[in-house]
Amino acid sequence: MLFSLSLLGLIRFAMALAPPLTAQYQFQTAISDDMKVPVVLGVMSRCPDAILCESVFNRVLQRVGEKIEISLSFIAKPNASEPLYGVTCMHGQEECAGNVQELCAAKYHPTSEWWSFVQCQNFQGRDSIGTPETALNCAKAAGIDWENGKAVQCAGKDGRGTEGIQLLQQSARDSVAAGIQTSCTIIINGRQVCIRDGTWYDCEGGHTPTDFIRQINEEYDRLNSAD
Repeated sequence: MLFSLSLLGLIRFAMALAPPLTAQYQFQTAISDDMKVPVVLGVMSRCPDAILCESVFNRVLQRVGEKIEISLSFIAKPNASEPLYGVTCMHGQEECAGNVQELCAAKYHPTSEWWSFVQCQNFQGRDSIGTPETALNCAKAAGIDWENGKAVQCAGKDGRGTEGIQLLQQSARDSVAAGIQTSCTIIINGRQVCIRDGTWYDCEGGHTPTDFIRQINEEYDRLNSAD
């Protein structure tokens, strides 16, 4: 029990040092009626490139979070013979569980909470993502009820909830339909702008937080410009 409390305290301390989302973001999101820029990250929860990519976008969200609608599209191979998830995840069933947990958190909680949950999982290290203990601790740190809330009912405490598995299967199909094959693939307003796979490539507009912020601001201005 003392170890669990200490771990939770460490998570909260680390998140306090680098908050995933600012209070300004939460306030501006609540009052803004402007069109948001859709941003999709094609990822796998245990992929090192996805973790790096999400770290970059953590900084992007701190600057332009009120202007975007961010979502994760998970890469997994549909596999009807896979008995548990119905898809094959590149980094094993634990990654499938992590994908399910993050999808369920995103479905039932605002960005400020589910993104904090994802960042916390990443902070624990890729080998901890998808475990029940990490999900519980990170949910607590993000303000998500992982005992009785809708997210845990969706995901199941072990990442094997029926609804969550259905979300993962649909996300995998959506990734295939969108042509997302590599983790991490960055799509801004329907256009693939960059890929991270060991290195950055196909990034005509750059790959730093400043570059993505600039591209999002340009798309936001275009979407909300007066006729």
